[in-house]
Amino acid sequence: MVDVKAPATGSGADNSSERRRTHRLQIAMPVILRGKTGTHPFEEQTQTVSVNANGCMVKAAANLSRAQNVSVINPKTAEELPCRVSYVGQRDGSKIEIGLEFSEPSPLFWRIAFPPEDWDPSERKRPSGPRQSPKR
Repeated sequence: MVDVKAPATGSGADNSSERRRTHRLQIAMPVILRGKTGTHPFEEQTQTVSVNANGCMVKAAANLSRAQNVSVINPKTAEELPCRVSYVGQRDGSKIEIGLEFSEPSPLFWRIAFPPEDWDPSERKRPSGPRQSPKR
């Protein structure tokens, strides 16, 4: 199941980091990060925490810094996009939550359909009863 977080609304500069240009989908998708830490190249297989048309959030072991340039690869399509580290969170065990922003919006990179901008997750249809197996 995919959980969708709608863009945060708010006024004022204090909320600028909370506003989203596109819907963020909470989904674990395999990705490969490629870049350099100092002068040493690295490549790490990991997965997303969330994705949107402008990038993703991953948990990675690589020691990355904000504004650092890296590439993210979709292993299912072998497509590689340049991006920049926009957020570095706290270490959680051996992994750090890393926000990555594509150089340009690329909603097709994920090969999933994003909800329309006016979509309200609270209006999402819920199953009304127990699922019945098909009759044979």
